[in-house]
Amino acid sequence: MDILWLLVPMSVLIALGIGAVFIWSARSGQFDDLEGPAQRMLMDDDRTPEITGRPDSVDAGVTDIQRP
Repeated sequence: MDILWLLVPMSVLIALGIGAVFIWSARSGQFDDLEGPAQRMLMDDDRTPEITGRPDSVDAGVTDIQRP
């Protein structure tokens, strides 16, 4: 029963810390755009890589991705 004198204040401090971190993240704009990253993922450029065909290169058998 004596352990409650330690555990109750520790749990209150942890809860206050979590609340402070949440308030800080909400004020700093962490939750402003929740749908933007998901839509950027769907609009990702999915080009297929091309095989180099150079057997003498160090990366023989590895595909090169050519970006414009």
